[in-house]
Amino acid sequence: MTEHGVQGRVVIVTGAGRGIGRGIARHIGKNGATVVVAEYRKHRLDDVIAELDSLGVTNLGVECDVGSRESVFAMVAATVQAFGRIDGIVNNAQSFVSAKPLEEVTEAEMDVLYRTGPNGTLWAMQAVFPHMSAQGWGRIVNVASANGIRGASGFGPYNASKEAIRGLTRTAAREWGRHGIVVNCYCPAAAGHREPPGEDDIRRDAWHAMYSMHPMDRDGDPEDDIAPPVQFLLSDACRYMTGETLMLDGGGLMRA
Repeated sequence: MTEHGVQGRVVIVTGAGRGIGRGIARHIGKNGATVVVAEYRKHRLDDVIAELDSLGVTNLGVECDVGSRESVFAMVAATVQAFGRIDGIVNNAQSFVSAKPLEEVTEAEMDVLYRTGPNGTLWAMQAVFPHMSAQGWGRIVNVASANGIRGASGFGPYNASKEAIRGLTRTAAREWGRHGIVVNCYCPAAAGHREPPGEDDIRRDAWHAMYSMHPMDRDGDPEDDIAPPVQFLLSDACRYMTGETLMLDGGGLMRA
């Protein structure tokens, strides 16, 4: 295995049924990782598992609701039972809600974003910690957003949840570094798989601000643009970088 490689590593990717998670699963699988696909929707899970099988990737599919601590711990236990260890996890899964101004945000919207975002990320980190600490090596990769950093209009609950994930990332990096566990997060811009969130002006304007006008003049590709740097975060090469946020947004943060 090369320093930047993941060959032979066992890596969980949550929310790998589509989009960025799927691109990461494909990329690291083709580069020799054993991939555990954790996905809430069974039809997406079946689809990506069939794809990984066709690519010759050693894999395991597990239905998982990241908003449920019990479900997350069961998914990690299934991984250990199947492969004997966990080397890395990409906490990609999180629900999304329609854009709206702060004064219209509901309790239910805050709940779903926190339950599947920072809460789910914390449950996953807790679940993998004993296995990674026992082997003295681990890579945890969380997902934040440039929107949270710049406070993008229309995405208040989402922004708050993603900044909470960055806080958890820094705390875990500080507490777990002595166990050989490296914890980082990244901010992607590769959401072309999502449908436009409505026709009213605020939704359209927020969507345009979120995914357009990047210096690269295009949305990112999950497999070609996002997955390779994420592979670095999962590799031996990422041995002295922890608690950091890697911007994979085509320079989008410079618009702030």
